Amino acid sequence: MPMKNHNPIRILIVDDHPVVCAGLTSMLSTQLGFEVMGSAASGEEALAIVKRNSPHVLLLDLRMPGMDGIDVLHALKCITSPPAVIVLTSFEKEEEIYRAIRAGAQGYLLKDSSESEMVEAISAVDAGERYIPRQISARLANRMLRADLTGRELSILELLADGSTNKEIAGSLNISDNTVRHHVNNIMDKLKVSDRTEAVATAIRSGILSGSD
Repeated sequence: MPMKNHNPIRILIVDDHPVVCAGLTSMLSTQLGFEVMGSAASGEEALAIVKRNSPHVLLLDLRMPGMDGIDVLHALKCITSPPAVIVLTSFEKEEEIYRAIRAGAQGYLLKDSSESEMVEAISAVDAGERYIPRQISARLANRMLRADLTGRELSILELLADGSTNKEIAGSLNISDNTVRHHVNNIMDKLKVSDRTEAVATAIRSGILSGSD
């Protein structure tokens, strides 16, 4: 996607910690081509500013009292020409990353990211690209893979990992042997493996099975 034709990039910082807002404002205001237009301490305040002043990029904290970052991301979908959003958080929890990207965030950064990484991320999302650091994108891929397995398939995968046969799985889940075979074939297709042993090994390696990091 081509670079958007505006200069400077107008940035709104959304975080309920004044020290964080002040630090980010100080850091980013010195960057050529960036304009920090202000900060908001809540999701409600952020949405009001977005509607009034149309920032290009939001640096959005996920954890705020009241309306949190995920709520803000969903609300932005109702706004014409919403800003690009980089989720900025102190936490690197897989579930939060997944929920933020699913809700529409274009980028994800930790608050202790370097200045150069922050500048790169803001420039990238403003140009219509995604910005997710490599170590986070690997974990996101694992989480997306897990989301593709149904609840029943995850249950069967756990029983496979315990060494259960199809007949034992059928008995445990009160379903037919044929249904178990169908689910096992689906699991192998989704994990892109050729047999059940490889399916279990892949699931453990990628963290799909609970308690297997």
